[in-house]
Amino acid sequence: MGRLKGTIAGFAIAVASLLAALPSPAWAQGTLNDMIAARQRAAGRDDSRLLVDAREIVYNNDRNTIAASGDVELSYQGRTLQADRVVYDRNTSRVFAEGNVRLADSSGAVTTASRFELTDDFKTGFIDSLRVVQTTVDRGETVRARFSAPRAERIEGETTTFLRGTYTACEPCRENPERPPLWQVKAARIVHNNQERTIYYENASIEFLGVPIAAVPYFWTPDPTVKRMTGFLAPHFIHSTALGFGVSTPFFWDIAPDRDLTIAPTFYSRQGVLLQAEWRQRLLTGSYNIRAAGIFQQGQSAFLPAPFGPANREGRGMIETNGRFAINPQWQFGWNIALLSDKWFLQNYKIRSETLASNYLLLESTSQVFLRGQGDRSFFDLRGFYFQGLSYADWQKQLPLVAPVLDYDKRIDGPQPLGGELRLQFNFTNLMREAAQFDPITAANRSFPFGSGLTTAAYQSCVVFQRGICLVRGLAGNFARVSGEVSWRRAFVDDVGQVWTPFTYLRADGFFNHVDTTGYQNAMVANFVNPDQEFIGRAMPAVGMEYRYPFVADTGNFGTHTLTPIAQIIARPNETHIGRLPNEDAHSLVYDDTTLFDWDKFSGYDRAEGGVRANLGLQYNWQTPAGWTANALFGQSYQLAGRNSYRIPDLVNTGSESGLQTRASDFVSRFQVNPTQNFSLIARSRFDQGDFSVKSFEAQAVANFNPWAPITGSLTYVRYKEQPALGYLHRREGLQPAAAWNITPNWSIGGSVLFDLDRYLDNRDTFFNAYAAALAQGGQALANTVVYNRGDPYTIAQAGLTLGYKDECTTFSINYAMTPRVAATGERETDRTVLVRLELRTLGQASFSQSLGSTTTDGVSSR
Repeated sequence: MGRLKGTIAGFAIAVASLLAALPSPAWAQGTLNDMIAARQRAAGRDDSRLLVDAREIVYNNDRNTIAASGDVELSYQGRTLQADRVVYDRNTSRVFAEGNVRLADSSGAVTTASRFELTDDFKTGFIDSLRVVQTTVDRGETVRARFSAPRAERIEGETTTFLRGTYTACEPCRENPERPPLWQVKAARIVHNNQERTIYYENASIEFLGVPIAAVPYFWTPDPTVKRMTGFLAPHFIHSTALGFGVSTPFFWDIAPDRDLTIAPTFYSRQGVLLQAEWRQRLLTGSYNIRAAGIFQQGQSAFLPAPFGPANREGRGMIETNGRFAINPQWQFGWNIALLSDKWFLQNYKIRSETLASNYLLLESTSQVFLRGQGDRSFFDLRGFYFQGLSYADWQKQLPLVAPVLDYDKRIDGPQPLGGELRLQFNFTNLMREAAQFDPITAANRSFPFGSGLTTAAYQSCVVFQRGICLVRGLAGNFARVSGEVSWRRAFVDDVGQVWTPFTYLRADGFFNHVDTTGYQNAMVANFVNPDQEFIGRAMPAVGMEYRYPFVADTGNFGTHTLTPIAQIIARPNETHIGRLPNEDAHSLVYDDTTLFDWDKFSGYDRAEGGVRANLGLQYNWQTPAGWTANALFGQSYQLAGRNSYRIPDLVNTGSESGLQTRASDFVSRFQVNPTQNFSLIARSRFDQGDFSVKSFEAQAVANFNPWAPITGSLTYVRYKEQPALGYLHRREGLQPAAAWNITPNWSIGGSVLFDLDRYLDNRDTFFNAYAAALAQGGQALANTVVYNRGDPYTIAQAGLTLGYKDECTTFSINYAMTPRVAATGERETDRTVLVRLELRTLGQASFSQSLGSTTTDGVSSR
């Protein structure tokens, strides 16, 4: 018999049309469609029609049933029922389906069973030997939740009760489907409430590979379709010497689609209850959050006494807020602000903060507010900064409040007939600091003005405040600077391929200085600047030309070679007021291949390069048809006339020992080669212009061994010569290998190690003391020959290792981190932490962190 298709209300128009010719008293009351539709309307249900597809339909007038068989498919109100045979009983309005039964609803859930007994709308009934697969998308990945039970009951299409049911999000084993999944939950009853989107488990046990590991009398979880739901989140466990054992039990409150609140009390066996809360809200143009944490400490003796720790504090806490909002497509504003009760709070209680910044040994919290705009060829940025020191040596009065900082940059087409590009730049910076910050250059000039040891703060200053042996990192008072620059450039290419680029710029700066000389520490700045000179102006005009002439050779299979000589000359007057102005934003000066052809090699506005300077370089490029590429650059800079800005020291000796302080600078070079897309090597270096000794060297190799092996790795090596004028009394040398290996599609391992080849971070103070002793005994000559007993040729400054497993239902990782830090006592220590994290997809996650060692953070006592 051929296939029949049609629509009926309770079963099918096709059924009615086939049976319309048969005499039957039942049809006097109307068609089957009419009867089922009337029954649905009487029950308050929608009278939508049912789609039926079957190979054979049989009407039994005596039993008042209709049977469909042979690849039966029924669709009704977004639900589709498939089976080998379906019988509809008009007397009871029940549908019986058997043989490879499959029911799919509009949410994507698929239920398979050996037999269904349902109402005619498929919402209520009993199911035998069923399996349910519910498909959702979470964080871009498809998640399938699986239920199974020998017997289940479906009520009004909203609640399904699985008797002796199991639940898992793991895929069954393809080779052996009967093998237990990686994890599953077995329960006497599993109730899935679609309306509440919640799964309830009664008398449940959690199994791994079929082995029970935990029994839970009763619990519930959101179903996989839930992105946000009010309820308890997975707990977090922690242990440390100062805090004891702790467990955090977060509670999430889904207040509305645009806002929520998370409250996370953490119970510590030694310190009491730490309460954390986070409010999040999304508005039409952006979002913001507010986080707060606080505790009344019960075991204050676990910490060091003031000023090295918070042992004298009972109440401790923090509040932090972050926000990002778009005013329009070009403009946005935001903030990132944190206020802390003390410098040790975040570290002691392992609290994350988006304001934290780390530089190996030192920590600080940076708060800021900003307004930013960007056009096609313009940029505007307005910010304010507040820094809070979190390291033992930080004195908060020495850290500045910087507000505002305004930057504006705009590029336009140059006026005719000049053409080219015209660039306008503007900067305004205002800075305030309560106490001057001094830094000794030599070990002999080090002092601790408030003492050292366990009684007073241990920040560092100078014994003698004079140029050459003491640097001024920051002045006390209020300082403002306004800078404006207009520049023009245009490239001309002549008939033989030479590129001529004339350029010019004019920069003007105004400094408004109010130096605070109150107190002994601040009064010492008079040895370096004139406190009474409150306004200083500076102008720097410049003209220059850059010349390039690329020579190209095509050697066929050996590739294309391009050799480009580059010459640049810039004429300017001398820089004025060197050493008499604050230097807050131009401390860092790196002279290498990336800055060789910069018009001004200072990194900020507080310094302005002067004099006539020429920059020369030779660049080589090679590219082959097979994909090989290589690039090399070698160059040098020359002070032709006028005063060399890098030779004259300022308050922080910027430019000294930079490689630019001599008339002919050090040589700089770069070499980069990419044999394939999977491998690259880059090296850059600076060589002494006299004896060609290496002043600095950096190299990094990156390899991706795919498709031969699922391994990626890198090797980084750096070496910097000592710079005594800047306070670096001996060389710094380090090596960092890093690798990641996908052992299997599920297992991976990765890590990195930073080797301090000179033990600089480990023995810096030891060297300082030996250097000072040699200086006192035999002067500078003997001090320069000091070689301290290093013992091992290196130390491990930092290390990290991660072992992870991930599949469609489980994420598991073990992380080990070793980082250096300076304790409140001034001693260098190593913080070793292990973090274990387990996530059962759709069920929840838990984590545990353990610090290895007696001291783990600043301010912690060893008791």
